[in-house]
Amino acid sequence: MMELNSLRQFLVVARLEHLSRAAEELRIAQPSLSRTIARLESELGTPLFDRSGRLRLNDAGKLFRDHVERSLGELEAGRRAVAEATSDGLGTVRLASETFLTLTGPLAAYKRAHPSVEIELHWSPAEDMARHLRAQEVDLCIASQPIHAEGLESVKLFDDAVGLATPLDHPLAGRASVSIDELADQPFITARKGHWQRRLLDRLFAARDLVPRIVCESDEPAAIAELISAGLGIGLVPAFALRSATRTTAAWISIDSPDCRRTVTLYWGADGHLSTAARLMRTTITDWPWTTGVSKGFLDI
Repeated sequence: MMELNSLRQFLVVARLEHLSRAAEELRIAQPSLSRTIARLESELGTPLFDRSGRLRLNDAGKLFRDHVERSLGELEAGRRAVAEATSDGLGTVRLASETFLTLTGPLAAYKRAHPSVEIELHWSPAEDMARHLRAQEVDLCIASQPIHAEGLESVKLFDDAVGLATPLDHPLAGRASVSIDELADQPFITARKGHWQRRLLDRLFAARDLVPRIVCESDEPAAIAELISAGLGIGLVPAFALRSATRTTAAWISIDSPDCRRTVTLYWGADGHLSTAARLMRTTITDWPWTTGVSKGFLDI
């Protein structure tokens, strides 16, 4: 009979497709983890991974992974439903996003309206969000790039043009617009791979058989903004950042490409149980006046 712990360990191996890294993350010995995977394959009567060269999840493994994620997610949903039914408060809401600077307004409003609710915030790249939702590790996700996965429901929050931020004394700073071809040799300061900003940059350049010249990668939006303002490079910034009550020290220039946009979308599991706290959070976020709200300036990237 399959044990829950074995199934959880399988999911880590399936995600990483690497036994030693999975064992390190799980903090168990690799031989023990190998035996766990072997037992699962024996019970199922088929291999779950291709082992010719690098470890790869095969078609049977992908099918099993999807069912395991849903099954463990339902168990977690049941646990939370019981906890909610037997408690006096509204419980906890878990929100994952690629950036939280955009969300400070609705999050503050939610906390004022529901001070007893505990809010858990999880940073996540968009590519991992479907898995987190299927496993019900989080209740809601907000992504600035599409999530192509079954079993999710969504609502678009806003669509946003993305432009170019430059130092105020940059030669392009006075321009109304600029083309990607003109940016081929410019130094870019951007987020790491996986972030919507970096994916958009790579996609725009690849469409013209170009590769951006990246001089700095950072996980810190504030650092990216400061480095651009300091004259060390240029970067992509959404128009949302222009609705700011503070003075900025960078110029914003439109980019001549219909694809230079981001669509910010709220996702949740189609079959998952949303707690009262999560449903209230979903309502707060979807009802927020995104087109008129004030952001944090160029920090909000």
